Amino acid sequence: MGPRRQCQVCNEAQSKYKCPSCLAPYCSLVCFKKHKEIPCVKPVSSEEKSTTEPVLRVERPYYVDEPSEVLQKLPLESIASSSEICDALKNEDLQKLICNIDCSPHAEKELEKAMEIEAFRIFTDKILSTISSASSCS
Repeated sequence: MGPRRQCQVCNEAQSKYKCPSCLAPYCSLVCFKKHKEIPCVKPVSSEEKSTTEPVLRVERPYYVDEPSEVLQKLPLESIASSSEICDALKNEDLQKLICNIDCSPHAEKELEKAMEIEAFRIFTDKILSTISSASSCS
């Protein structure tokens, strides 16, 4: 465990707790009540709060041979809103597999290896069926 931070209210004691709203460190109930006299908010930029749509960020450029194979907005949204897919993504082993594929310079080989794992195959089947049902709606 890292070094304890000082209470931001009294600046004397070490903080044992963090404010659930703004994550400010505090040491006691007395300091927490004092801290709460002034309304506080989560440290999130106002721009991020106003957007209700999920933001898809691509951190690096991607190159494709077939532009037609890149998913359009509707199939991407249907994947993002699928509770089945979101639940599957809570699996840490699956997260690691996806990260390994994404970070690998030989992504296709990593993908082939991952397809041998049943949990990953089931996950990709869910994505493909979600995409095909979204495509048939448009």
